[in-house]
Amino acid sequence: MRVLQLHDWDVGTAQAAMLQRDLTSRVVRSRCLISAPRLVAGCDLAVDRLRGRGKAAVVVVELPSMEIVEVQLAEGPLSWPYVPGFLSFRECPLVLDAFSHLSVEPDAVLVDGQGIAHPRRFGLACHLGLCLDVPTAGCAKSLLCGVCDPPGEEPGACTEVCDRGEVVAIALRTRSGARPVYVSIGHKTDLAGAVEWVLHCTDRHRLPEPTRLAHLAAGGRPLPWTRGG
Repeated sequence: MRVLQLHDWDVGTAQAAMLQRDLTSRVVRSRCLISAPRLVAGCDLAVDRLRGRGKAAVVVVELPSMEIVEVQLAEGPLSWPYVPGFLSFRECPLVLDAFSHLSVEPDAVLVDGQGIAHPRRFGLACHLGLCLDVPTAGCAKSLLCGVCDPPGEEPGACTEVCDRGEVVAIALRTRSGARPVYVSIGHKTDLAGAVEWVLHCTDRHRLPEPTRLAHLAAGGRPLPWTRGG
């Protein structure tokens, strides 16, 4: 899969913030997919804090069966520490390396992180979306910015997350009795489309299956099954 080199990753926080502010103007906040995605990728990164290394995983599933089509991994040193608001500079290099080895091109990508629900409106899902030039959405486990009322308890219940007068995400209940997830635009989709992808990819678990499987793969845990496996 082709990966675009938008800039150097070896930058400080001041330059990184400037890049985020510049690049957010290139994020497309409208739906570009004509139909529902057939191949959806999820990605995640596991961190070995003692060694300062990370292991990225990308898992592509086919809808509606959720059958695993392809898995790619990439491992290496992390040049950035964990700094809130700059997660993409820590995770993108390895995650993009894993994406670059895919033999299939996903129709959409779900990211365990923020999209525009970010202080500078440019979270991990936006950064990956621009680098991959594919529709992406963030599906985070917590909020980085914004406030919302809790959604109802039934699956599919949702409320808007607002920050400085702008709707930046949807708090979505994917499973009764589970905490909501926070869905935001990454690139080439709107909020309604991002929520649809998450609901299409969520079954028995709180998190959508592509990102859940990527989390397992990045942590070295066996995946349930793969095509031909």
